[in-house]
Amino acid sequence: MEMMVVITILLIMLGVIMPVYSQSIKRAKEQNLRNNLDTMNALIYQYTLDKQKYPKSLDDLKSAGYLATIPKDITGNEDWTTEDADGTIMSLDQTDKEGIIGVHSSSSATANDGTTYSTW
Repeated sequence: MEMMVVITILLIMLGVIMPVYSQSIKRAKEQNLRNNLDTMNALIYQYTLDKQKYPKSLDDLKSAGYLATIPKDITGNEDWTTEDADGTIMSLDQTDKEGIIGVHSSSSATANDGTTYSTW
């Protein structure tokens, strides 16, 4: 009888803890996504100022040494959605107006705050 009470208490505790744990995992993944996006967008900006041209792809950041590896999106793949430059320039000496100006997640899943990851 005592063993049944202990097992019941453990099952109740697991029922309460599991949703909290899964939410904390999701929040950590979202924070990692935000950090990756902030870093990559800052590196695209830095690359553009340093090289006086936009990177053509994320591989340009990697080959130029700005990134050691391209981080994975929240989907677990490296399939980021890039934002093309619209002909604007970031510095006076910039000659090439073609390339990428930003990066977004390719996931259409909904975040904890109700927005989709692709809008970040």
